[in-house]
This record gives sequence, C-alpha cells and structure tokens, in this order.
Amino acid sequence: MKISSKFQPGKVVFSLEIFPPKQTSKIETLYSMLDELSEIRPDSISVTYGAGGNVADLRTVDLAGTIKNDYNIESVAHLTCVSTSKDDVEIILDQLRTRNVENILALRGDRNPDVPPKEDFKHASDLISFIRKHGDFGIAAACYPEVHAEAKNAAEDILHLREKVDAGVDYLITQLFLDNAPFYSFLERATIAGIKAPIEVGIMPITKKTQIERTVSMCGASVPQKFAKMVQRYGDHPEAMRDAGIAYAVDQIVDLIANGVDGIHLYTMNDPYVAKRIYESVENLLQR
Repeated sequence: MKISSKFQPGKVVFSLEIFPPKQTSKIETLYSMLDELSEIRPDSISVTYGAGGNVADLRTVDLAGTIKNDYNIESVAHLTCVSTSKDDVEIILDQLRTRNVENILALRGDRNPDVPPKEDFKHASDLISFIRKHGDFGIAAACYPEVHAEAKNAAEDILHLREKVDAGVDYLITQLFLDNAPFYSFLERATIAGIKAPIEVGIMPITKKTQIERTVSMCGASVPQKFAKMVQRYGDHPEAMRDAGIAYAVDQIVDLIANGVDGIHLYTMNDPYVAKRIYESVENLLQR
C-alpha cells in the first residue's frame, strides 16, 4: 500500500522511524524493539540508510521487508543518492520489489568525507525522477521548516522543494524542530508556492542531555528558551530529563494536531519506551 493513501481528511497519520543495527549480532535486539513498536500500530515505519551507503549492505532493505512481511506494517526504505550510481539504485529498487516494499524516502544524503560522491544524482529531485521512471513506488521526500543549511534563503529553499514535489513526490516529512512557530511559517510559504503534498511533521524527543549538541548541529534547529530552560533544570538528572523530553515532544504534537497537521513522524532513536509513552499520550487525538 502506498503511504500517500493513508492521508485522509480528519485523520492524523502517525509513523515511526528506526535505524538498522551497526552490527549483525544486535539484530535480535532489533526484533524485540519491533515487537514493542508494533503494539502502537503505526501507519508506517521508515528505516534509515547509512551515510555513504553500500549497495551490498542490505540491512535497510531487509529490515524494511521484515516490517512489511512479518509485522504487516507498511515500511518506507530510505534511499540516498550522494554516493549511489544509477545502476546501484536500480539494484536496490529490484531488492525492494522482491521484499514487497512499496515506499521510499528519497534523499540526497549527507556527504561522507571518506567516500567520494558519485555524479549520477546531484540533487534529491534527480533521484525522485529516476525512481518515478523506474518503478511504481510511493515516494516521500524531506523538507526543512528552518531552511536547508545549503540554501541561500527561505525563498530559494521552497523553490527547491517545489522542484522535488514536481519530480514525483507523494508526501513530505520535515526535518526535526523544537519550536512549532517556524513550521507554521514554512507551511504558509509552501502553500503560497503551490505545494499540495501532505506534510508529516518530524518530531525527535530529546531525552538525554548528550543528544542536544549533536542534534542541533546536525539539522540546524533553533533552540527556544522554553527548551533551553528545561535542559538547564533537568539535564543532569537522567530520569527527569527523559520524562521532561517526552513531555516536551507531547506538547509539540498536541499543538500541531490542534492546528490541523497532516501527520506526525516520530524519530524513535530505537527507543520503544519513549515512543510508546508519547503515542499513549496523543493516541486519542489522532482519530485513527
């Protein structure tokens, strides 16, 4: 099933993101996590793709297939193109078809200094066009409420987003943010630009003090005063910080749902406890 068909008036799509284990020996732990996450009955689970991905590394493809075929949950396989050739992508598309995976999140991907980039795809829009021509997949793409780090300004960023949508995107997933106000401004810009694809909001619960610096530097998210005060008060107390981070994410989600968001995409960081706590807090608001 294409994920785009799940976006219906009056319903808030709820999806999760996980990442494959770095070591094969940890795969059993991953299945235990999926057992717990499946209790949420998410609309889909997406699986990340390693930076500078190797086409011979099937962990993303295999895990997406497991989610779809063993757990009966629609899966979305991330696919990056910065270090991937057209031949590589065709191989991966065949692998996904074999495993009944019907949805892809098409990304440029982060440049890996240890892996020379390939030149077949310069932008995510190029990858999106290629996938659209080479298979009947549902295609999602990323968007950046606080503007992509490489864009000159918000206007240029929204034009590039329109290019991705026009290339064949079915729905969008936002980069994480900690303040809803920039998202609402982004939504206005997207509407003015004629972007009609549904937009899922990416929410990452920050439950550990050690997450903050890496998360902010990775995505360029602004840090609102409310969040900074929370970390200042609870950051050195792990359980309190975990609970405060969950509460902060829930507060964001409640406000987003009240303002008519199309969907919530929860970056689980492979922590089923946090994901389940958040879902239980907002379940009745989703009208599933």
